[in-house]
Order: sequence, then C-alpha cells, then structure tokens
Amino acid sequence: MKHHIGLVDKHGSQRITMKLLVALALVAFVAARPGEDYSRYENFNVDEIIENDRFLGSYVKCFQGVGKCTPEAADFKKWMPDALQTDCSLCSEHQKMLIARVIKAIIEKIPEDWEKLNKIHNPEGKYDENIKKLVDVYGKKQ
Repeated sequence: MKHHIGLVDKHGSQRITMKLLVALALVAFVAARPGEDYSRYENFNVDEIIENDRFLGSYVKCFQGVGKCTPEAADFKKWMPDALQTDCSLCSEHQKMLIARVIKAIIEKIPEDWEKLNKIHNPEGKYDENIKKLVDVYGKKQ
C-alpha cells in the first residue's frame, strides 16, 4: 500500500487538510487578483457631482472623514492620496480627468474645505506642484 503523507488517510481515501485548501485558495486569489479596478468609472459622469453644490459638499465631507460616503465617494477617497501624491499614477487618463475635475471644483467652489482636505493628504505642502500639474493638465471640461 502506498502512503502519501498528508493526502491519504488510514482508509485510503484522499483528503487534504482544510488548512491546505484555505492556503491554496488564498494563493490562487492573490495571484489572480489584479491591482485596483478603476475601470467601472470609465463612463462616470463627474458633472453630476461638481455642478451640484450639495453633492460636491457631501463628497468633500466623505473625503475628510466627517461624513457618510457613497460607494463612489468611498472609491474617490481611497484614490485621493495617490492622486495628490503621485499625479494619480494608478489611474487611466479618463480617471485622472475625473479626479482632477473634482479637485478643481473643490478648490474653486469651497476653498476652505480644500485647505482642510489638502492638509490631510499634503500636510507639509510637498505635493502642491503635483496637484497643480494634475489640475492644470486634466481639470478642464472635455
């Protein structure tokens, strides 16, 4: 009788321990999972947010961590550090435009909230040039 350590029990039936199955599933999940999925926002209408002061204000409160977040606002909040610190390096061109237009609207419409938000992600001001570049290049309505 052949013995396969860990795979065959005393009755000859194949079994794999639960820990091994979980570990294999986890490895498969991590290996198959790509980076963040930004694609669902390729057709997102940012004008609905930036042209409505109430919506824009609620997004800002979410970004600042003082208000509730819609699923979309929660995603934007998650991307905000990358957008401010690295010119949105993980974003597509379209998503850079979305983020830049939201930032530009906040800067222009509610500058006092922009200052608070900027202090959260850019307390020392070292990303000011990145932010200016992102807004200048991508913040125009297309």
